[in-house]
Amino acid sequence: MSKAISQVPFAVNEPVNSYAPGTPEVKSLIAQYKKMWAEKIEIPMVINGEEVKTGDTVQLQSPQDHAHDFGFYHRGTMQHVDDAINAALAAKKEWNELGWEHRAAIFLKAADLLAGPYRDVINAATMIGQSKNVHQAEIDAACEFIDFLRFNVEFMTEMYSEQPVSDAGIWNRVEYRPLEGFVFAVTPFNFTAISGNLPTCMAMLGNVVVWKPSDKQIYSAKVIMDVLTEAGLPKGVINMIFTDGKETAEKVLAHRDFAGLHFTGSTKVFQGMWKMIGDNIHNYRTYPRIVGETGGKDFVIAHPSANVEAVATALVRGSFEYQGQKCSAASRAYIPQSLWADVKKVMETQIASIKIGSPEDPSNFVNAVIDKNSFEKCKGYIDRANASGEANVIIGGKTDDSKGWFVHPTVIETTNPQYESMVEEIFGPILSVYVYEDKDWAETLKVVDSSSPYSLTGSVFAQDRYAVNEAFKALENASGNFYINDKPTGAVVGQQPFGGGRASGTNDKAGSKMNLLRWTSVRSIKETFVSPKDYKYPYLG
Repeated sequence: MSKAISQVPFAVNEPVNSYAPGTPEVKSLIAQYKKMWAEKIEIPMVINGEEVKTGDTVQLQSPQDHAHDFGFYHRGTMQHVDDAINAALAAKKEWNELGWEHRAAIFLKAADLLAGPYRDVINAATMIGQSKNVHQAEIDAACEFIDFLRFNVEFMTEMYSEQPVSDAGIWNRVEYRPLEGFVFAVTPFNFTAISGNLPTCMAMLGNVVVWKPSDKQIYSAKVIMDVLTEAGLPKGVINMIFTDGKETAEKVLAHRDFAGLHFTGSTKVFQGMWKMIGDNIHNYRTYPRIVGETGGKDFVIAHPSANVEAVATALVRGSFEYQGQKCSAASRAYIPQSLWADVKKVMETQIASIKIGSPEDPSNFVNAVIDKNSFEKCKGYIDRANASGEANVIIGGKTDDSKGWFVHPTVIETTNPQYESMVEEIFGPILSVYVYEDKDWAETLKVVDSSSPYSLTGSVFAQDRYAVNEAFKALENASGNFYINDKPTGAVVGQQPFGGGRASGTNDKAGSKMNLLRWTSVRSIKETFVSPKDYKYPYLG
């Protein structure tokens, strides 16, 4: 590997625009949002580098205004899945033979396009299609995706440079080959960056990809494909399809050349796909790699020594930013009796000042949940809490679907640490709080660890360092990302590799070298310079 190339500092986090009132960047972004909102966009699939329009169209809906028609996408059939697989396999040889530095250059160019001419476009698409405010769109669609692209290039160069030692007379080396076959990326609605990272990180390592984005994220997915095309991604390397999820999985996972699954979504869907892979294991050319991140029921536990304002602020930000639709969102909290009255008071004050509405107004902190199903699910938890004898809605609880799918920030207090909203994933702006007696700190740590099947993120707040250490040890397996005196959201690429275990996934740490290694098949090579000419070893005399 070229020493000069390896020393280029790709791995620098993209600066986040403030979008403060009156700044040029907020004026530019809102103007772009209004322009794109007024347009009627047509979104085709992209197979073998070509736009595929089927005529079977589906209207795109914006969560903040479900009656607004801003365009449509073309829905595909199982023939299009076959076409995408065939296109990927046809592109594989030439893509594999391209020098790694040329692959890297494509994705570095994509990062620069996103940082420059496409920044407002991808942020506005995310705001329109996924109802993110200016800040949430910026840290996701622009900054995190740019970071994924640049850091992954840096990780790849580091990985390729890692070679074994060689003894006298021999030369040992390893070759980081792409997987044999094609790989399948299934991506979620809630993070444009995840949707971009899953297919691109695999392609960067020389793999060819069939990519199925969420039907709730298709607008920003189109922008991703536009950027990759402009960056010079060859035809067939990444193929984007809009097809039925179950039927697509059945077809893709039964294919002999299926080599890997990169998934972010629901636990139930991931488990079903894993079972399909198991049922087809005898059909494959090679054992597939399976990487998945599947959500969480993320916790915050406060010790009696915790700072009240810090706890309250972490709960408001961690629970209600992007309407609680982050896999890492704080959705259950355990607060000591001695602090609860003060924490509750600060939360009430902060939540009362939160503005709710369309992302078009940058002062709105909370926007709409993604769709009707999410709205009804959230409303159900709120209604049942209001009717329950062991839970009570103490803050918020208002819902409004007259124009968009709006659920106001809601706090449920319960006397039962096993109450449904304390243990079930909701994926909405609902925080459940269990108030424990101060003397029950150690016992409550056990409750935190055992209450949920998930293990994605979690936080402890304490000024007492012994308490921090106690929680650190007691909750060792309760989260893959553990935060001390901070909210459990906001992992930054290159700083906090992201992923969890248990029902939260395979913990393969997106945004790190660990994840990239999963998409390679390593060949060890030993070359002997002067070969032996006699079978006899010295011990034979």
